[in-house]
Amino acid sequence: MLHIIDYIPDGLLESDAKDLHQILDGPTLIHLQGQRQPAVFVSALLHGNEPAGLHAVQAILKKYQGKTLPRDLSIFIGNVSAAKQGMRHLPGQHDYNRVWMPGNSAEHEMTEIIINEMRERGVFVSVDCHNNTGLNPHYGCVNKIDHRFLHLASMFTRTVVYFIRPQGVQSMAFAQLCPAVTLECGKIGDPVGLQEAVNLIDGCMHMHDLPEGPVHPQDIDLFHTVAIIKVPPEFSFAFESEEVDIRFPGSLDHMNFRELPVDTLFAQVREKASARLEAWDEQGNEVSERFFKIENGELRTRQAVMPSMLTLDEEVIRQDCLCYFMERMQGIG
Repeated sequence: MLHIIDYIPDGLLESDAKDLHQILDGPTLIHLQGQRQPAVFVSALLHGNEPAGLHAVQAILKKYQGKTLPRDLSIFIGNVSAAKQGMRHLPGQHDYNRVWMPGNSAEHEMTEIIINEMRERGVFVSVDCHNNTGLNPHYGCVNKIDHRFLHLASMFTRTVVYFIRPQGVQSMAFAQLCPAVTLECGKIGDPVGLQEAVNLIDGCMHMHDLPEGPVHPQDIDLFHTVAIIKVPPEFSFAFESEEVDIRFPGSLDHMNFRELPVDTLFAQVREKASARLEAWDEQGNEVSERFFKIENGELRTRQAVMPSMLTLDEEVIRQDCLCYFMERMQGIG
């Protein structure tokens, strides 16, 4: 599956994500030489409908076109075939951001090759770029509470989320090699999120080292993901519709990164269908009763929660999840 090259293919800097299949034969790892080693690693299009990483890489390469890069740059361009269709992943494909762990598929084998390749070459930092579909601030995600990781994430934005579920994500695998961050760059076409990602990558290419001391508390808002919320596949759902098992309000994604009090209305449920939501904690336990209660057909929060990644995109909800619940973290200095 994986193609490894050491040059910029003709047309890459101008191509839309949907046209990459005309330039690349599939998932491609590109190693480019710079003035300093080891490399900054950037992954793009792990989800074929999230082009922020591709656009960030194009901006960086255009900036240094005809010049020597300040530091080695390794770029992984992922799901080219899904990008052609404008989809997160194709039917029957694995999610390219859930396969960075041992497994038996071709996608798992591909990511193992990339990890081993970068382990041997050395890697300074890892940056994985994504878009999202709901109303969210731009934020960075880390998988280790480590001052270098937090400094890296805070170069993008002061809003940082720590998580260890779901497993198999790129940043978690690379966290064993170097400081790693996932950048959530906002909705597709958001110019501010894209520019912030470009600034972070460019900044890393000029840095000698990441600071090892604590991030100042006034420079970071740190959250911890404590549960993944899913709609069970046996239940129908929609937004502002009457004829479904679970009916969400049309403004659901306005709850993102808001601290919701106890008893907040989350959805209307069809009681005869025993409709409900699932909540999975960091240990993989189903803990929906900790977070939700159902009374008179209303699903309400049992405790104060802060959602992230709430989306109105039904395909994303089915393929991935409805949202995550977070809590604030204190005392990281």
